[in-house]
Amino acid sequence: MRFRMRRVGLLTIGILLGSAALLYAQRRGGRFGSVMVEPSPDYNGRFSFVRLRYQWIIGRGWEYDYPAMERHLMYVVKELTSMKPHTDQSVVVDMDDPALFRYSVAYLSEPGFWLPSDAEAAGLRKWLAKGGFLIVDDFYGNQWQNFERSMRRVLPGLEFAKLDKTHPIFNSFYSIDNLEGMSHPASQGFRAVYYGIYENNDRRRRLVAIVNYNNDIGDYMEWSGQGWYPMNMSNDAYKFATNYIVYGLTH
Repeated sequence: MRFRMRRVGLLTIGILLGSAALLYAQRRGGRFGSVMVEPSPDYNGRFSFVRLRYQWIIGRGWEYDYPAMERHLMYVVKELTSMKPHTDQSVVVDMDDPALFRYSVAYLSEPGFWLPSDAEAAGLRKWLAKGGFLIVDDFYGNQWQNFERSMRRVLPGLEFAKLDKTHPIFNSFYSIDNLEGMSHPASQGFRAVYYGIYENNDRRRRLVAIVNYNNDIGDYMEWSGQGWYPMNMSNDAYKFATNYIVYGLTH
């Protein structure tokens, strides 16, 4: 059995310790917490899954589902698309690291506990302006408040645009014609909502980020082989993630 701690306002709901995650993670201290970050693949033009690292407020944060989720996702992407991604290695990078500019798509987990420094906010802002596409995942309920506050440090004055099934991102590889099925695994009472962030808040311009609110596709993918979640949830998580990557690479 696993337990996972989350916080909604002042409510603490459990720490997730999964046996599969322990195969990858080794406890250590330091600014960025407890997980041992694996070596990144050589930069050679092949697609690498990129996870953004940050200092969190409480709990763990960016490292949830790492690295099992990206391993599973990259094998699916390799098998089902014409892409040739790195399947046995991925990238963990700080938001203010110039190496981020090598990559066009990045994943931000647990933004309900994200508190960027000025340098991190500026680095992410520049990356988005240069053409980066951000996937935001794994938060729900009152965690929105901290995410919105932190995201406005990156993009002051931003507006969140609620997306529906007609948006091209939901049809970039798989045709997803229903957005009602997903929910956050930590609380089935929170139904998934999808928001976009547009360049200069203009829907006619480039979508720079997709926000999975009240959802956690990373968790569904991480444990997809364990039978802990309904198969349709894991399948849908892979569909959303694949669509996001394809969309980010082609727009």
